[in-house]
Parts: sequence; C-alpha cells; structure tokens
Amino acid sequence: MAVKEYVWKQKPGTFPWMLQQAKPPLPKREISYAENYRRTMVGEKPVWLPVHGSESDTCWPDIIEEHPVPEVDGLDYWGVEWQMEEAIGGMITRPGTRVIRDFDTWREDIVWPDVESLDWAGDGEKISSRFDPDRAHIYQCVEGIFERLHEMMPFDETLYAMAVEPESSMEFFQKMADYKIFILGKVFDNYGRIDGVLYHDDWGHQRSGFFSNKMFRELLMPPTKRVFDFIKSRGKHIELHSCGNNMQYMDEFIELGIDMWTPQLGGVNDPKWLKENYGSKMTFCFPIEGLNEPGIDEATARRRVREFVDFYGKGGRMMASLWLGPDQAKIAEAARDELYNYSKEFYANH
Repeated sequence: MAVKEYVWKQKPGTFPWMLQQAKPPLPKREISYAENYRRTMVGEKPVWLPVHGSESDTCWPDIIEEHPVPEVDGLDYWGVEWQMEEAIGGMITRPGTRVIRDFDTWREDIVWPDVESLDWAGDGEKISSRFDPDRAHIYQCVEGIFERLHEMMPFDETLYAMAVEPESSMEFFQKMADYKIFILGKVFDNYGRIDGVLYHDDWGHQRSGFFSNKMFRELLMPPTKRVFDFIKSRGKHIELHSCGNNMQYMDEFIELGIDMWTPQLGGVNDPKWLKENYGSKMTFCFPIEGLNEPGIDEATARRRVREFVDFYGKGGRMMASLWLGPDQAKIAEAARDELYNYSKEFYANH
C-alpha cells in the first residue's frame, strides 16, 4: 500500500519544522509514555520520571499563521511583520511594525483572519500522520492573548493601555480568548488524539512579572481562565510556557488550573523554592544541572541524575529537561538510562 504524500510548508531547520518531524521510537515500557506523562501532569504517581519533549509529540499545524508560514521574514495572518533572528534561531516582530494605529481604534484596525474556511481536516490528517501512538500528543498554542496585543502595537503602549483603559483592554482579551477557543476546538476535533496544550504567554521579565497581581487578576485571569476551562472541559491538561520571573503569580497559576509550568531558570526563577512551596500542587519541568559541563564523565552524569530525582522527584510532579548537544550523545544516553531506572526504583519505594 502506497504511503500518502503530503505537502509540508515549514522551512527545513526552523523550529516548527523540527517540531513536526517524526521522532525515533522509544523503548517499550510498563505503561505507555502517554499514560506516564498524564500521571505526572495530574499528580498521580508515575512509573518513572519523564523526559520533557522526547516522550511527547508536538502538534504544530501548518494552517495556523500566528507566525509567517513558512517561518521566514514576512507577515502572519494578522498583518504583523516578523523577522528571523539567526542568533536565537527564532522569529521576533520587526521593530516598528504595528497593526493597531492607536488603542482607541483597535476594533477598526484589526482584520480577524478567516479561520472558519481553513482546511482543518486535511491539515489535521497530515500533522497527526507523524504522531507516535505511544507518546503524549501536545498542541503548542502560541502567541497568547497578552502577547498578541503587544505584537500588534508597541509594548509600552500595551502596558499603558491596560493601565488607563482597562475595560477596552478586557474587551480585546475576551475577543482574543474567543478566537483561541475556536482554534482549540478545531485542533481537538481534527488532529487525532491530543492529550494536552502547551499554552504560550510571556508574563514577566528577569526580575518580576510585568503586572501587579491585582492587574493580572483583573485583566488577564478572566479571559485566560475561560480558555483554560475550555481545554479542561475537553479532557486535556495544560502546560504553561511563560518566560520571565513569574513566581509572584503562583497562587494565580493554581487558580487558573495550570497543571505544569516550565519556568526559566538561570537566576530568573528559583526551582528549589518552587518545588518546596508548590511541588504538591503543580508539576514543574527543570533541567538536570551540570550535564553539559565540558569533560563530564558518565559516572558523574549518572550521579547528578540521581541527585535530581532524590530532591525533585519527591511527590511525582516533576519532569526533566535533557537538551544536550550532538557532541554529548553518550552523556545523554547515560543520563536517560539512569533517569528511567533510578526513578522507577525511586517511585516503587516512595
């Protein structure tokens, strides 16, 4: 039987292209990787501590143009101009681009994309054709409601509008939440089994969140909660990608129903504080420190994996990040082997 050929739109080597590639098969385990992932997300005891990314497949549709498709310099379907920054391997909005002339005119300035007429069934068949049934399937919902506003007009004007025109800001966020819910429904209905959503909305900088907790609760939580409630109503879990020092919002994150946060570290957020204060209420994903040190040997790598499991694995709500370069393939293999075997024994005895 001939294998169906699909037209893939992303440029080879770009981030979306990499996420759309089929991953090599994983060793068979006691339960599926998807089930172990689910247990970790919702606070049930897993069989082993999962590796974030490699034990899941990413749903990245080609027809949702939150960035230009393919990811090269150009316009998304909102009319925002993007440019590729080779130094970071990703897209940024071109300085000076704006869709909203003035926040008072956002209703007239925004042309909402015709997402009703997109070929959801055809794209869903194509994207899901590369899913591994043993892995968890995660839809990446990029450009959250706050990000989308400051992509359409300058960042300082966005924060100013939220401060001086809160009712109009709320109207924008609620309308954008409607759009997100529509997109999510189409993804859930057309892209095969979707287990969870990785929701992107950056809410902080290096030292703190962008907003007071009061502003966050009043303007961003209601529409975001509506989006998250829809996700939960369809039986999916929620992962949050939110850059910045956002520890001040942890109580709000719990109220929003977020199952897991993958915080920035490197002096931005404190992983030990998060684990000790919120590790029973939310799952986190942290890197195993020290594995990418020059000259590290296999024994040291295995020891650091065990130390990670001993501290962060308690209670089960933890995933590990293991992003090592191709020159560290042997260290990565040893770390994965130790993580699976040691954490399996750890959870069997705790």
